[in-house]
Amino acid sequence: MNHVSRLHLAWSLTAGMALLGGCDAGGDSGGKTSSSAAGGGAGTGSDASGSGGIDLTGGVGGSGIAGTGVGVGGGTDCSGGLTVVIRDFTTSNHDFEPGVSADDTGIVLPDLGADGKPVYAGNPTTPTTHGKDSFDQWYRDVEGVNINIPIKIQLTKGAGDLYTYDNQKFFPIDGLGFGNEGNPNNFHFTDEVHTKFTYKGGESFTFSGDDDLFGYINKKLVINLGGIHSAETKTVDLDQLAGELGLKIGGTYSLDLFGAERHVTESHYRVDTTIDCFVDVPPK
Repeated sequence: MNHVSRLHLAWSLTAGMALLGGCDAGGDSGGKTSSSAAGGGAGTGSDASGSGGIDLTGGVGGSGIAGTGVGVGGGTDCSGGLTVVIRDFTTSNHDFEPGVSADDTGIVLPDLGADGKPVYAGNPTTPTTHGKDSFDQWYRDVEGVNINIPIKIQLTKGAGDLYTYDNQKFFPIDGLGFGNEGNPNNFHFTDEVHTKFTYKGGESFTFSGDDDLFGYINKKLVINLGGIHSAETKTVDLDQLAGELGLKIGGTYSLDLFGAERHVTESHYRVDTTIDCFVDVPPK
């Protein structure tokens, strides 16, 4: 089975508000980084302790590292940047390379937790996970278990007001954290995004990728691609779900995405969106 790793992310939101980082209206508390126009470029922003950050602002296909850190403060940012919190894990962690590949849609409950994290639904385990204690470490900093390394990717405007980030070799923490552990790349990590958008009506988005992805709108699970598997696709029509999600035209709502790369093969990450402005929410 081809494990087209991590994200090949295709969002298409036909209206809305924007992606964190740029025309700052709320004041970032972290340092801003410079962009690399076409990916490439080696910077000094990486820090194996997770305290620095990486700027992958290469645009379409960009995989360059640039800048000296990633600001993770609040504020509205309309520059097309997207802050992603990466947590590196070791191959010895039994939820990573668990020895089984399968769809696993019973990992999380349908409501986001009060702390803004997914709530484990295993009873007491699932086919590809090993219980609540282990899963609760995926999106929380745990000394000796994971290392927090924030990154920032940059969407590039194309035809028809479509913004794209397309990286077919998405290995943002190679040589960082716990290192590659004898692999050609650092494959074992989770990723986390928190943002907000204004619902104007007509929005939809599509996600395609692997391994796990759990997407929440207004704290409700709308994408469940849990498990270790080849690329899968899910489209969400916000108008169809507006009643269920409690969305009203003109309201601002949270969008929270949680992913995991748990198997050694390839890594793809793609975003396509017509949204031009999200509200940056500081990572937790």
